[in-house]
Amino acid sequence: MEKNRQALSVLIVSTLAFTVCFMVWMMFGVIGIPIKKALNLNATEFGLLTAMPVLTGSLIRVPLGIWTDKFGGRIVMTILMACTVPAIWLMAHATQYWHFLVIGLFVGLAGGSFSVGTPYVARWFPKNRQGFAMGVYGAGNSGAAVNKFIAPALVVAFGWTMVPQVYAAIMLGTVIVFWFFSYSDPTHLVPSNVKFTDQLRALKDPKVLKYCQYYSIVFGGYVALSLWMVQYYVGEYGLDIRAAALLAACFSLPGGVLRAVGGWLSDKYGAHSVTWWVMWVSWICLFLLSYPQFDFTVATTNGPKTFHIGLNVYAFTVLMFILGIAFAFGKASVFKYISDDYTGNIGTISGIVGLAGGLGGFVLPIMFGALVDITGIRSSAFMLMYGVVWVSLIWMYWTEVRRAEVMGAHAKDFSLQG
Repeated sequence: MEKNRQALSVLIVSTLAFTVCFMVWMMFGVIGIPIKKALNLNATEFGLLTAMPVLTGSLIRVPLGIWTDKFGGRIVMTILMACTVPAIWLMAHATQYWHFLVIGLFVGLAGGSFSVGTPYVARWFPKNRQGFAMGVYGAGNSGAAVNKFIAPALVVAFGWTMVPQVYAAIMLGTVIVFWFFSYSDPTHLVPSNVKFTDQLRALKDPKVLKYCQYYSIVFGGYVALSLWMVQYYVGEYGLDIRAAALLAACFSLPGGVLRAVGGWLSDKYGAHSVTWWVMWVSWICLFLLSYPQFDFTVATTNGPKTFHIGLNVYAFTVLMFILGIAFAFGKASVFKYISDDYTGNIGTISGIVGLAGGLGGFVLPIMFGALVDITGIRSSAFMLMYGVVWVSLIWMYWTEVRRAEVMGAHAKDFSLQG
């Protein structure tokens, strides 16, 4: 009974910590808009600005996963969050573009929290509930939506510099709460003298590479779009920052909260089945989102007639909402693959897969900006992601679908066999 109480406490407080970390990690998605205006940045420079925290949050994931296996999630998570507080506070005092880029690298450490909490939480639960537990913890992705509720209100009321000051205070409070309500279990530690370079050899495993590809779209795409959507709404539909952030949250919120449902579905039907359908739903949504606003003229019996084709703000938001749900399920199902196939070193493999997803979240906003600068078409961001989903679908078909019943009785067994 005491063990169950501690497990529940660890799950709750870890999810809270991850939510705050993700909120901080996505900060530039909102405050980047007034910064872009003040510094007169182009789309590519804006993409780089928003992506800088994602870079460090990604690169540090592998060592954090290793340290969690070795030292335990409680101490690693506490130190990680505490290290970000000074950087978050300093953000309010930055004035030059390079200031934001450098400080953003240190703020980005918060993004590494996923590779700490995932193995930390998973080891408190039996194998048949790990998918759900990791899904609940992963729901902390909804911090991206929380950021879209809090930051715009602070920007409008006090100016953008108030956001990092408030976030620094929230992070400090979270460090204290986490330390007092989390627990350590020495039996969860994985003694290892393996070097960092040795751990990276897991990338030679074709299955790990495949999971990295899946995660680069369901997580990397989620991060990239969470950072990109507020300014997309502002530019494409002419909304103010508060309305844009509210609609952008229609993607970020389900994309985070429903991860727990994806974990439950993965436990019940298998990681393979859930991931397969996630990719197809994403493919359909991104195909529709890729179409730019355009007019074409047709010669009719009554003379030339012009038609306009393009998604209005409501249809666009509905598609983004569905895409957010698909990504939420996909993020959970990929980690169900990992907990099934790599029980002994979840921390290391989740760190590597998380690194791939995070790097996707770093590269995509920069590519979004470059494509907009080159083509002038905002929906080119969705065209790019549509292509990435195609790669995942083809890879999955040749390595899994041809050897398994997609929604049949053997789907779950297949995911367990790898």
